[in-house]
Amino acid sequence: MLTRVKTAVASLMGGVMAGGSNGDHPGGLDLPLKFPYSRPEFLGLSADEVECSADHIARPILILKETKRLPWATGYAEVINAGKSTLNEDQACCEVLMLKRRPLESSAPNRNPAARRRSSLPNGEGLGLRDSSDDSEDLTFHYWALFDGHAGSGVAVMASRLLHHHIALHLQEVMEILCAPNLLPPTCLDEEPVNHLLPTTSNRALSRAASLRGAAGAPGSPSAPPTRFFTEKKVSQESLVIGAIENAFKDMDVQIEKEKASFNISGGCTALMVACLQGKLYVGNAGDSRAIVVRAGEVIPVSSEFTPESERQRLQFLAYMQPHLLGNEFTHLEFPRRVQRKEVGKRMLYRDFTMSGWAYKTIEDDDLKFPLIYGEGKKARVLATIGVTRGFGDHNLRVHDSNIYIKPFLSCCPEVRVYPLSQFEHGADDVLILGTDGLWDVLSNQEVAEAVTGFLANCDPDDQHRYTMAAQDLVMRARGELKDRGWRISNDRLGSGDDISVYIIPLMYGNKQN
Repeated sequence: MLTRVKTAVASLMGGVMAGGSNGDHPGGLDLPLKFPYSRPEFLGLSADEVECSADHIARPILILKETKRLPWATGYAEVINAGKSTLNEDQACCEVLMLKRRPLESSAPNRNPAARRRSSLPNGEGLGLRDSSDDSEDLTFHYWALFDGHAGSGVAVMASRLLHHHIALHLQEVMEILCAPNLLPPTCLDEEPVNHLLPTTSNRALSRAASLRGAAGAPGSPSAPPTRFFTEKKVSQESLVIGAIENAFKDMDVQIEKEKASFNISGGCTALMVACLQGKLYVGNAGDSRAIVVRAGEVIPVSSEFTPESERQRLQFLAYMQPHLLGNEFTHLEFPRRVQRKEVGKRMLYRDFTMSGWAYKTIEDDDLKFPLIYGEGKKARVLATIGVTRGFGDHNLRVHDSNIYIKPFLSCCPEVRVYPLSQFEHGADDVLILGTDGLWDVLSNQEVAEAVTGFLANCDPDDQHRYTMAAQDLVMRARGELKDRGWRISNDRLGSGDDISVYIIPLMYGNKQN
């Protein structure tokens, strides 16, 4: 086992085994592509320009040619990696979606929402989306997303094409409630509204049980069912949007898994998205990309990264509850360093899923197994294989030369945070910045905020290109310049050798939408 893990660790690059199979089906290369490799559509690149963008030596920075291609004068810039992978494995998407209201009672009998969703997949047909020229739309939401791929660009490309459709499908289910502020969400969707004062199946059972106890008639009698059986939790509209995003991520991952049998969809990807609707920004993150708001020079984090270290307790708990997932070759416990056989019977510091601190335990033979999480910082790996813990794809990814699958430990579920956009008056220099980890690996939140704020301060406030130029400047700062010892940034620090993608979204335009 140790030799096998050493081999895997030695061949790791960017969180997965470089150049090797990511565990996809054996005949994957013989299957057609679900979507061909490309750069974001809004860049409007020709085939020759896409090919030129893949120069790992020059690493040209691509920017938006026409600001009208993105809403709110959004700025965008990207650059390919320094040779880590053949293609740029980052992908980006930006859409303005308009959903048509569908009354709850219009649902076909005996057809549940899940069935309706399945009939609309895989490519977004039947969503009730309308062109922006239609003035009668019921709900509009703006959408930006970044996808950071690994072990191939297939999953990142697919997610960039389809995730927003899944979100639209789930928002469609709660449209009537979102468009009617005073309407409470029903607990379940039937052909008739649910009324808990009527004898539904569960309430009839309670009434029957009360009757057997001789308490059918008198409200407030000692034997009557407590009032709490007939109350419901208050569900906010905000939580309905969050639920729609969470379920959309799960549906996206399920679709990827199913379609791997028919298409060559390589690798996996992290996902960071922002949806703006009804005066709020909903930031959903599954992975190690990051979003921050810069408002009046202040940095407001609106996402958090998910890494093997930040998710240690979740991963350890899963391994503790389902030890078979470790294949009898890994231990869920964490030690400050690898345990050696000569240390069996001695005491060493450790921690498990119940602990944030450390304590001593007596080392046993089982503790000699390779740790579930190995390494620290950017070098931390799950099962000595992958450096991210959330995202899409990787369904068949296995530990090198074994039958131990990684996917059970990788979650597609995002954390969704809400920024109350309409509660603040935003100036021209107040922005939302989205970036893949290639940016944040070398620049801190404060450095990014200062760079963007300083750049915008020297631009004409009426220049629609100022946010794209700021994004270009930010990517250039993170990439650095090619010198004898590689790519270098300020203070002779190492620049980012990863793919870098950046959105700079001016928030004052969001205020104008509300």
